[in-house]
Amino acid sequence: MKRVLTLAMTAMLAAVASTSVRASEEMKAIVASYLDVQAQLVADKTEAIKTQAHAIGEQAAKMGQPGTEMAEAASELEAAGDIKAMRTAFATLSEAVIAAAKADGWTDVSGLKLVYCPMVKHQWLQKGDKMQNPYYGQAMPGCGEFRKMQ
Repeated sequence: MKRVLTLAMTAMLAAVASTSVRASEEMKAIVASYLDVQAQLVADKTEAIKTQAHAIGEQAAKMGQPGTEMAEAASELEAAGDIKAMRTAFATLSEAVIAAAKADGWTDVSGLKLVYCPMVKHQWLQKGDKMQNPYYGQAMPGCGEFRKMQ
């Protein structure tokens, strides 16, 4: 009986571990595309945003239920018609990506900084120590404050 329980626990742990690795790989792909969108918005550019939003949606869909909010937010971003709408959709996407990354334990997405803009009352993820506000772009790229990721 003890051996059966040990085998069952081992199989269960292996299943959980493989699910976690899969989610982490998807989160890495999502965050890479997300950071590209963030950089485009900081630069007041929109050329690659729809393509990256589509890629985020595809990766999020592979995650099943945990990726639902990200997939919906990515779809909203992909459908946005102008940079103002893209920035609004990016706020929704940011909340979804941040929540999913936290749920994933920030596995494989280290090096990211959580930043909050008190002017628009939205947060985002970025790399680097220089503020890169996607909501104001070149008008106010330095607006924001770094926050601790919890």
